[in-house]
Amino acid sequence: MTLTCREWEQLKTGDDGLTERDADRLHAAAARVARRLKAPRHDVLTRTRDGLKAGQTVGVLSVSGQTVEILPKIDGENDAVREALIRMLAVALDVRIAAGELSKLDTQRRDLLELLARLFADRLLAAVRRGLPRRYIAHEDDLPVLRGRLNVTRQVTHLAVRPDRLACRYDELSEDTPLNRVLKAAVTRLARLVRAPANVRSLAELAARFEAVSDSPHPLREPVRLDRTNTAFHDLHRLARLFLNDEWQSTASGAADGFALLFPMNELFEKFVGRCLKRALARGAVRLQPGGRHALTDADGSPLFAIRPDAVFDAPDRTIVFDTKWKNLKPDKKDLGVAQGDVYQMLAYARAYDAARVILLYPYRKETADKDGILRRWTVARSNSALDIATVDVGAPDSVIATLREIVDSPGP
Repeated sequence: MTLTCREWEQLKTGDDGLTERDADRLHAAAARVARRLKAPRHDVLTRTRDGLKAGQTVGVLSVSGQTVEILPKIDGENDAVREALIRMLAVALDVRIAAGELSKLDTQRRDLLELLARLFADRLLAAVRRGLPRRYIAHEDDLPVLRGRLNVTRQVTHLAVRPDRLACRYDELSEDTPLNRVLKAAVTRLARLVRAPANVRSLAELAARFEAVSDSPHPLREPVRLDRTNTAFHDLHRLARLFLNDEWQSTASGAADGFALLFPMNELFEKFVGRCLKRALARGAVRLQPGGRHALTDADGSPLFAIRPDAVFDAPDRTIVFDTKWKNLKPDKKDLGVAQGDVYQMLAYARAYDAARVILLYPYRKETADKDGILRRWTVARSNSALDIATVDVGAPDSVIATLREIVDSPGP
């Protein structure tokens, strides 16, 4: 059973079959995920007196047959929000999605895990039906006839009394490659989790096609080499790692007792905006999380308090610094509810980068403004710099690149 809620919403026990035992199990699983994400426990799920309250982490958490799907708190019905979330993930993970791919998915009836599994399975089936990627694998074997090159050392030592055998070294084209082992591990993992009949059938066919590929004990440690010979599998490899990265094992039995596919919205929003900026602006002009700058210097000239903005746009005539905040603005307030600490942080960026503009980017919501883009511009006191408060509509991810261009192209102070 899958229960769906938005960020900060509550799931009450007794509603739609959520029992106290389910709530306890999901809360314990959420605590494990929060530790792995190095996030506060309440960022995933908080146990309340009468149920569970979602935090600022979105995705799917499943334990013992009970699944909770947490969607971003953005405008739109659940199916539209799921599609927007998948598009955000695709941009953040650098996975290309064709215009028609999402239209084939049943975003209204399936949760995020089933939708991503369908996307992965459909793509992988289309790729492997043209043939699994293969590589030459080095082998050493004692054969009755020479194959490849003779291993002289082994021949004159171990096989000195076996004139009927030749120590051979040869390369053999094989499907049992690190890339295929990672893909097979993802197929195996998903086959234990999905319930949608179409996904079950597709993954069963994929399991048969990967039968000649060995199982990997540590698929995320496989030395995968992505190059021009396996371009069709680059995005599939990223998706496979996504499905494998969040597995945890029961210490008692070694069997998987749950599944988490969760993303802190602060980080997801930051990565999404960063990649959109790279696509929107000149290649090489956008640096994501650049280091090397400091807010202060000590008396001896040594730097203090390193700063790392989310993105910096360098142009011949200007520098613009961006920072993202997955927070709600308050349009009824003169300062829009912008946190004082965030303003101080942007002032430090403006000074360190000698930037004419610094921009705080928030998610757009209908109650905040009529449209996305620059909402307010403030002049930094006793300087020529400006602080822009702007929003981008993640509910319509395809529009974000154009919005970012408009924000950047807006006349400076």
